Parts: sequence; C-alpha cells; structure tokens
Amino acid sequence: MTSHLNVSHSESPLLLLEPARFVPLIEITRVEDAVPLARAFASAGLRTLEIALRNKAAPHAIAEIRKHVPEALPGAGNVMTPLDLHLARECGAVFALSPGSTTALLDAAAAMDDFPFVPGIATASELMKVITKGFHVVKFFPGATMGGPATLRAFAAPFPHARFMPTGGVADEDLDVWLAQPNVVAVGGSWLAPKQDIEARDWEGIARRAAAAVARHKALRE
Repeated sequence: MTSHLNVSHSESPLLLLEPARFVPLIEITRVEDAVPLARAFASAGLRTLEIALRNKAAPHAIAEIRKHVPEALPGAGNVMTPLDLHLARECGAVFALSPGSTTALLDAAAAMDDFPFVPGIATASELMKVITKGFHVVKFFPGATMGGPATLRAFAAPFPHARFMPTGGVADEDLDVWLAQPNVVAVGGSWLAPKQDIEARDWEGIARRAAAAVARHKALRE
C-alpha cells in the first residue's frame, strides 16, 4: 500500500500538516484500539495522525486505520532507520516522521520521492543538514527543551523557507503560542490521547478533548 501523493518529498508534508494544525502523537499497543481511536479523532476533525513505531502493534495499527478509516491520514512516527522507513511505507503509512536525522535515513528518504518524510532537528546545524538533503518541513524536537517558540522565531530569518512541526513538551496551554509562529505548520503531541485514556478505551473522552482544541483554535483565528 502506498501513499498515492504525487508530489515531491520536500513539498508533500505541507499538504498533510498545514491543514491539520494539530497532529496527535499516538502509541498503540493493542491493534484493536487503532480503528476506534482514529475514528474518535476524525470525528473531531483531526485526520492527520502520528502513530509511533515503538512496538510490534504499530505497523498493524496503521494498516487497520488505512483499511477501515479512509478519512484518516496515519503517519508512522519514531522512524529511526532506513528499515523503519520501508516498513512505514509497506504498512500503509501516508507519511513518516523522525525525532532526529542521520545521513543514512535522509538518503533513504530522498530516494523514496513518492513517500513524504519529516525529519527531526533540534539545532541550526541539523536544520542545515536536512535542507541540504532537500527537506524543508521538519519536526522540531524536543521543542520545549530546545528553547520553545523563541527558537523558531530566531530560525525565521536565516531559514526563511523552513517550516516546523514542534513536538516534545508541547501542551494544550501553550498551543496557541506555538501556532502563532508563522513558520509553524502544525504542532504534535500526546496530550490529545494520553496513554491512560487509550488504556481505558475512553474514545468519547478523547474525541471531546480533540474537538475542544479544534474549536478553541478556530475561535482564535476568527
């Protein structure tokens, strides 16, 4: 199963992330939780999801979401190696994300031009490295620890074409500060689907929290 996105890896992440604005970071340990969880987010208007490849259930969870929740756009997160990248595409992920980047991973992603990839960066030097490889949409991780929105404001002048998805320490109370930065296309985090809520299968509670975040951000924009 492939992503069916006919744009280059340097452009297509914008098509996925910019309309989303919030990207729930989800760790799924039971495959049977994947579909109701994706439906809960989709009902709140959050279609783009990051499913962390941290366990054996994750690839199967992505495949189940693609099969049963066609409105959802599941991405594979926590991609560390070229093997992870190929696994992400094979299980049906629409895109992939990494908390960092290596030369091997960037080269593998660049060779898969039909598969959107969002590498992770924390510093200006790392950002320069991924830009050199053709990637201009990146994950800023760990965002809160590495200076928060102030760092992205500082990046704006020397890196005018870079766009960021901050994760790591992003919380509901500072969501609007992050999204106010012009170079932020979306924010990602686990606060929308805490582990305890997934463990309890509280799909209604997750949907309510997601819908409230979407409504609050919409009200601020208007």
